[in-house]
Amino acid sequence: MGHEKPADVERPESRDILPVTGAPPPYSPLLSPTRFFPLSGEPSPRQTLKRGKKNRLIRTWYEQRTATTAICVIVILCVFFLVNWLMLSRLHEGRVWLRKGFTKKPNAISKWVSSTQNDERKKFGKSKRKDNGTYDRMLGLAAQALLKNKLEPKELWQEPKAQALAWKPCSDERSWSPDDGKNGYIMVTANGGINQQRVAVCNIVVVARMLNATLVIPKFMLSDVWTDASQFGDIYQEEHFIKYLSPDIRVVKELPKELQSLDLETIGSVVTDVELMKEAEPDFYMKHILPILHKNKIIHFVGFSNRLAFDPMPFDLQRLRCRCNFHALHFVPRIQETGALLVKRLRNSSGPYIAPLDYLALHLRFEIDMVAHSLCYFGGGEREQQELDSYRQKHFPSLSNLTKTKKLPSPDALRTEGLCPLTPEEAVLMLVALGFNRETRVFVAGAHIYGGTKRLAALTSLYPNLVTKEKLLSPSELQPFKNFSSQLAALDFIGCAAANAFAMTDSGSQLSSLVSGYRIYYGGGKMPTIRPNKRRLSDILLKNNTIAWNVFEKRVRKAIRQTKHVFARPSGRSVYRYPRCKECMCNDQQH
Repeated sequence: MGHEKPADVERPESRDILPVTGAPPPYSPLLSPTRFFPLSGEPSPRQTLKRGKKNRLIRTWYEQRTATTAICVIVILCVFFLVNWLMLSRLHEGRVWLRKGFTKKPNAISKWVSSTQNDERKKFGKSKRKDNGTYDRMLGLAAQALLKNKLEPKELWQEPKAQALAWKPCSDERSWSPDDGKNGYIMVTANGGINQQRVAVCNIVVVARMLNATLVIPKFMLSDVWTDASQFGDIYQEEHFIKYLSPDIRVVKELPKELQSLDLETIGSVVTDVELMKEAEPDFYMKHILPILHKNKIIHFVGFSNRLAFDPMPFDLQRLRCRCNFHALHFVPRIQETGALLVKRLRNSSGPYIAPLDYLALHLRFEIDMVAHSLCYFGGGEREQQELDSYRQKHFPSLSNLTKTKKLPSPDALRTEGLCPLTPEEAVLMLVALGFNRETRVFVAGAHIYGGTKRLAALTSLYPNLVTKEKLLSPSELQPFKNFSSQLAALDFIGCAAANAFAMTDSGSQLSSLVSGYRIYYGGGKMPTIRPNKRRLSDILLKNNTIAWNVFEKRVRKAIRQTKHVFARPSGRSVYRYPRCKECMCNDQQH
C-alpha cells in the first residue's frame, strides 16, 4: 500500500450571509446574523428613525466594551500558556537529569541514555529543528518505563478474536473450467524486489486468464538497487505453481521453438510500464492488449509493477488473484527448511518439555533506498544529505532532477504529513509505549539498516533480546543465500509471518503489506499486526520535548488500537494486504 489515507475532517456547514440594508454587523463571531436580523426584508424607515440616537450610543458602548474584554482575555490566556509551558518544560527536563542514574545500581540502560544525551547535546546544541531524529529525552523516559517492569497489556499479543475468527480462507474454491490458452503466449519480466515481483506474478496470472492466454513461467529483472540475479525457480517451486494453477490457466516453462526466434520489439509485442497505465482496468486489456495477442500470438510485459486494478474486477478473477498469492506460490525447499530453522531458534524450543517463547517481529523499512526516496531528514546533518543526494542521482535520477527543478515540501512538512519512514528510535519508542517489556524477544527483519549498528543503538540497548537472521543462523547456513537479497528477504518473510506479533514501521512497504495479509489469511484471528498511522504518530512525536511519558503512552496506544479493528477490504485496496473480502475469505456472520 502506498500511504494511509488521512481520516476525513468534519467541517461545519457553510452558511450564506445575506446583506441587510440598515442592519448593524454582528459584533461577535458566536452570534449568527440570522439570529437577530432577518435574512429577507429590511427594517422600515420609521423603525430606523425611532431607534435613533439611543441605538447609536448603545452600539458605540457595546463595541468599546467588547474590544476591551477581548484584549484582556487574549493577554490573560497568553500569559497563562507561556507560564504553563515553561513550568512543564522545566519539570520534565528536571525529571530526566535528576534521575540520571535511574537506580542505585547503574545498569546498561542508564549508562547508554546518559552517554547518548551528552553526545547529542554536544552535536546538535540548541537546534531549532522540530525533530533532529534522535529523541534523547524521550528515550530516557522510555528506559525509565522499562525499568518499572510492568505487566504487558493483554491486547499486545491478541487480535479482536470475535470478529477475526469469523473470516475463513476460501480462495482455493473454484467455480469455472480451465482455459486452453489458445489466444497466444504471455511473457513477463517483473521488476523490483521479491515482494514487488510476487505482486506482478499474481497480476499476470489474472491477465492470462482474462485474455485466455498461455503463461510462460515469469522472469525477474536484475535491479541495480537489489542486485540479485535470482529467477522464479530460485525462489518458488515451479512444478507446484504449474500444477496448482492448471484448473485456472495453462502455464509452460518456455515458448514454442517457432516463437523463440521472433524479434518481439520489432513486431510490436513488447509492452513496458510506460505504455501501461497504473492499475489499468480489465477493459483496457481487452481493448488494447488482446488485439496484439490475436495478431502476433505473443505479448512480453516488461516491468509490470502494479499495472492491474483491484476494482472493478470480476469475482472469479479477483479470487484467482488471491489463490495465486496464498496457495500457488511456495518457496523452494532450501528456503522453507532454513526458514523453519530460523523460527525454531526464535522460539527457542530446544527440547520437548520447554515451552516455546513468544516473539515480536519488527520490519524496519529503513534501508538507504527508502530513506533516500522519502526526501526526509533523519538527524545526520550535512553528511547524510550528501550521501542521500548522491544515492538519488544514481538510483532515482528522475527524483533527483525533480528536487532541482521543483519546490518540494520541506522535510518537516513531509514528517508532519506522515510521509517519512519511522526511524529505529521512533520504532522503539512506539514499542515501549505500547507496553512490550524489556525481556521481549524482538526479531528485526530487513536488509542493511541505514546508519548501521549506531542507528540501532537505542533499539539494542532497550531490548537486549533483539536478534536478526544473521545472529540466529550460522555463516554456513546462510552461505547458500549470500549475495541473493531476494532469497534473504524470503527468510525474513517467513520469520515475520510466523511471529506471535508483527510490527511494521512503514505501511507502504511491500513486505509489510504481504506479511500482514498472509497473517490475516492464515492466522485464524490469533496473529495481531501493529500498523502505525504515521501521520498521527508524527503529531505525537513532534511534542517530544515537552510531552509527559504517561500522556505519550496513552496517545500511542489509542492511535495503534484504532488500526487493529477488523474490517472488510475497502474498495480499491490491495487484496494481498486486505484479504478480508468475499473473493478471498468467507465470513459466516454475513450469511
